[in-house]
Formats: sequence, C-alpha cells, structure tokens
Amino acid sequence: MIELKDVSYYYDMGKAPALEDVTITIPKGEFASIVGPNGGGKSTLIKLFLGLLEPTQGSVKLFGDAPRKTRYRVGYAPQQARVDFKFPINVMDVVLAGRFGASGGKTPRSLGRRLFGRFTKEDRERAIAALDKMGVAHLRGKSFGDLSGGQRQRVLIARALASDPELLVLDEPTNNVDPSSAEKFYSLLSDLHQNASILMASHDLGVVSQLVDSVVCVNRHVRIHPTSEFNGEMVRELYNSDVRLVRHDHRCSETGHTRCADEVCAHGEWRD
Repeated sequence: MIELKDVSYYYDMGKAPALEDVTITIPKGEFASIVGPNGGGKSTLIKLFLGLLEPTQGSVKLFGDAPRKTRYRVGYAPQQARVDFKFPINVMDVVLAGRFGASGGKTPRSLGRRLFGRFTKEDRERAIAALDKMGVAHLRGKSFGDLSGGQRQRVLIARALASDPELLVLDEPTNNVDPSSAEKFYSLLSDLHQNASILMASHDLGVVSQLVDSVVCVNRHVRIHPTSEFNGEMVRELYNSDVRLVRHDHRCSETGHTRCADEVCAHGEWRD
C-alpha cells in the first residue's frame, strides 16, 4: 500500500533534514499508528505519503504508483487545529467536500460540477451514509463551527469516508477531544478498520496496545515495528526521555490497579 525507499526530505537544505534515509513498507489492510515527538517528522511523513510533498531524494509509492495519481483512493482527516471554525459552512457541506475525489469525480467535467456545488443524488446519499456511520447524521444542518470537539472530529472523518477510501489517514484525531469521546472514537475506529486500512498519527500512545497492528516510530529517522515488539525501551529511545509503559486495556481487578515488575499494569496510560 505504501512504500518509501531511501527517502530524505529537507525543508531547508542548509539545515538538518526533517526525515532522513527512510525505507519502510506498509501493506494493505494494516492499521498502523505513527508516533513520535513534536517536530519529529510525523506530519512530513504523511504529506509525503499523500504526494503533498516531493522527497528531496528517494522514491514514494502509494498503491504501487506516484501518490499524486493514486491519492484519490485515500480519505484524509486533518488536525482540527488546521481548520478555520469561523468559516461559514454547515456539516453537510463539509462532508460533501469529501466527494471531490470520489469515483466519477476525476474528470474535469465532474470535478467542475462538484466545485460549483452541483453534487449528485449519489454524492448526497454517500455523505449522509458517512455521517450516519459516524453517528452525527442528525447534525447535518448545523454550523460546523458550533459543534463540540468530538462532534467536529466525527464530521471530519465522515468527510474522509465520503469517498469510500481504501486507506483512511488521520492526523492527531483526538486533539481537542475529551477523554470520554476519545475512548468512544477508538472503539469506532475498530469498526472502520473492517472496510479500510488506517494510518493514524497520534500522541496518545496508549492506543498502540489496544488497536493497531504496527507502530511507525518517527524522529527524523523512521522505524516500523509490530505492536507486540513496542515497549518502554523503544519509547525512551524515540522521545529521548525516561518513560514507563502502562497498559490501557481495561483489565482492572475489583481490588484496583496492579503494577508489575516490568512497569506494565492493568489500566492507565503512557507517562513521562
């Protein structure tokens, strides 16, 4: 699904690269989490996957071809921090925007029709179906800016789902979302994974032990590991700080949480 060979990327050739000597492969059907410190290159890696950036050196393939030719097969949900909540648009229009690159939307005529708001009956049905899947179809007439953080996140993912993507890319999906909504959201991701591959950049390292098949560790260099191999030592190396790993899989006993010798306990989160 995704293949990078000997990829480096420089924002400024006079400075250190944002990513250096990256060679990884992510197979179709995978649920992978991209983790790493702020400024480590997570967003740069996603932009390279999507063809929004061209590598300074090396090659990037998405579904076996150049990303600009195949990214219509990807649904992308950006960080909420990059969205202008004051822009006057309702929920339905946000989700319909996800139909621009859908099947039938790649010809100049059909793309032009959608750009001027002339969506088909099928477009609207797919948009409502995506909202319904995310549990927010009742909000389709509401202003996007008036929604809560959790509701906005569901709408942005519905927008990504509206094109029936083979790969769903989520950039920090639980930022500005309260813990209760985040837990429900992660449960929903398990359902979405039945029909699409998922690639998620996240600071919530606790989700690694719950959902994902593999972990993509990014701090200028990139390494990919099966979830079973991801441990506290890897996190210490990745973040260059002392951390301990705490499981987050809801195995608390009636007597409370227990802490084991290897610093893994039955419930909790990653902590510095």
